[in-house]
Amino acid sequence: MIQGFDATAAPVVHEPLDGERARSADVSTALAPLVAAVGLEAGVWEHSVGSSTDSFGGEMFVVLSGRGTVTCQHGGRIDLAPGVLGVLHDDDVTSWEITEPLRKVWIVAAAAAE
Repeated sequence: MIQGFDATAAPVVHEPLDGERARSADVSTALAPLVAAVGLEAGVWEHSVGSSTDSFGGEMFVVLSGRGTVTCQHGGRIDLAPGVLGVLHDDDVTSWEITEPLRKVWIVAAAAAE
């Protein structure tokens, strides 16, 4: 059976980032898993205006709204804007500089598929 999800309307609740990940005051993020199927998991992630750092597993994402940049320790840079498709690798330590509240859809390999 096929399924569809409205990622622009998925409800999320923002929580402040801890001191290790926040690089500016009052930075928050939100996460809403949407689906786990066909060996993949997908959801919505938001980041408020501000700066943070984090490391993710391998991930592909599409920006739905917002603007900013994400860089990694290897020198890579993605200019974030609606419609941009990004790829993060397992060993990437990322720095997020968000200038307009960001909402993205993320897609990862499901834990059971690894």
